[in-house]
Amino acid sequence: MVRKKKDNKTNQRSFYFEDYNYHSNGEFKKSRLSVGEDRIYLLFFVFLSLIFIFAIKIFSTSLQNTNFKNTQNYYGSIFKPVRNDVLDRNGIPLAKNIRVYHVAIKPSLISDKKKIILKLKIIYPELDIKTIKKNLEKNKYFYLKKNISEEERLKLWSLGEKALLFETTQTRIYPHKNLFSHVIGQTDIDNRGISGVEKYFDRDLRSIKSDPIKLSLDVNLQYLIRDELIKSVANFKAKGAASILMDIKSGEVLSLISLPDYDLNKRQDIRDQDFTNKITKRVFELGSIFKTFTVALALDQNLFSPESIVKNIANEITCSKYTISEHDKMPSSLSLREILVRSSNIGTIKVARKIGKEKLKNFLENLNLLGTQSLELEEIGSPLEFSWKNKCRLETVSYGHGITTTPLQAATAYASISNGGTIINPTLIKDKNSNFNQRQIVSLETSKKINSILRDVVTHDQGTASLAEVEGYHVAGKTGTAKKNINGKYVNKKVTSFVSVFPSISPKYILLVLIDEPNPAPQIVYNYKGKKISGIRRNDSGWNSAYTAGKIIEKIGPILAINKIDFYDNYVVKKSY
Repeated sequence: MVRKKKDNKTNQRSFYFEDYNYHSNGEFKKSRLSVGEDRIYLLFFVFLSLIFIFAIKIFSTSLQNTNFKNTQNYYGSIFKPVRNDVLDRNGIPLAKNIRVYHVAIKPSLISDKKKIILKLKIIYPELDIKTIKKNLEKNKYFYLKKNISEEERLKLWSLGEKALLFETTQTRIYPHKNLFSHVIGQTDIDNRGISGVEKYFDRDLRSIKSDPIKLSLDVNLQYLIRDELIKSVANFKAKGAASILMDIKSGEVLSLISLPDYDLNKRQDIRDQDFTNKITKRVFELGSIFKTFTVALALDQNLFSPESIVKNIANEITCSKYTISEHDKMPSSLSLREILVRSSNIGTIKVARKIGKEKLKNFLENLNLLGTQSLELEEIGSPLEFSWKNKCRLETVSYGHGITTTPLQAATAYASISNGGTIINPTLIKDKNSNFNQRQIVSLETSKKINSILRDVVTHDQGTASLAEVEGYHVAGKTGTAKKNINGKYVNKKVTSFVSVFPSISPKYILLVLIDEPNPAPQIVYNYKGKKISGIRRNDSGWNSAYTAGKIIEKIGPILAINKIDFYDNYVVKKSY
């Protein structure tokens, strides 16, 4: 406040400033500064302010002129992610936290509303002008856009509008979108894992003391396999498809895919059962792939050799009140090898009866096909319970009817039998020593015999998986075709699968391919036993799952560093397994 004061000596009036300060005693204290003193202090304050503003401007300009790489380095020194990265086996990010910005508008700071709208329209042509105008009329603080990048922030900042305000925050991004949706999972708005690896390792991922989690998965393999599965779903007009690729000795999962999938970045609340992880969570009757377990046990118990003849194989038998038949007409006598190669239901039953119910049950339990298979995911399923007291349980289980399992369990069991006979524990973590205490499930000799028979399933004239053959990769495997059981009734909808082992002489990998409700694909030109054929109207596994597996192996073989050499000669020379 400025007042006039009369000078008694000069009878002149001078100016002074009164400054009022409130004190705790409820009184105001008045101080006075002369005009001269005030001007000095004022000029000094203005001078310091100008220096400060100039320094800020120089600093801001230097940031803008810094290249992107250096900007990243700068931010890296101060940016502390609230959640660690998830990497593939080669260090490629699958999930990571990044710095993002929310841009808001404070209408009270706008000098020209039309001008700012015009500027924003240049940067965001799709901008909803009507909504912006309504928000401006309310004269309240509102968000223009959330989760914008540093590049966008700089563009908006360069407009020079003081009404544009920026908030710094973090968000979880998934660079590969759909590619790993059923493995990586998602986080909620509070950056806590709610599914997949994000949930299983939530504590480690939120710990600043922990390193990024390196998975056993491979981005390149995942991409190539998914691409083939998508093609198969389209070709066979299927409901979905799935696959798992596993290192046969370490148990490391190199690829895991389930279709349909979804973009992790969209934070969708998926409730449709079709989106459930078909490899780890869903259970299926997988049909004839179970015949391999029956034959393996028969060999390991020395009840049969691969060339042992099983006689009196009828094309249909009666068990209790049920009739069990062959899928195709079979000879009355088959060797054990031929039973698996031609996928004989009745032949397998005769072998199982020789084994006995208790031994087969114990064997399947030891392979963990009747329990729950562990993996570093929250989404893990268990087989449906059933009674072994059923009169025909031995018979039906022997060829994969009336027994459910997850494809993860099936793939792991095949790996354990084909890798020399040692039980493995599948894992999603690279270099995890999860198989330290390995135990033998079948002998090395049995393992070799099984792989030889599975190779014949692909190469023999009567084999069911001829379309899985890929020159140079020695593919072995077993097909499985089963009707779906919906609400306790079998319907005319199928699930087909193919479990492949390759290279068969010295196995390195297991690949399981599953197709959910495939239809015939007469438009496909198959390379069937050296001939080009089309118009096939069958939807058995050999015509879709095995076919798809062959296409996949052909693509991923070079990445897996499997050289196209004569594996047999190599094996004979080295005598290695």
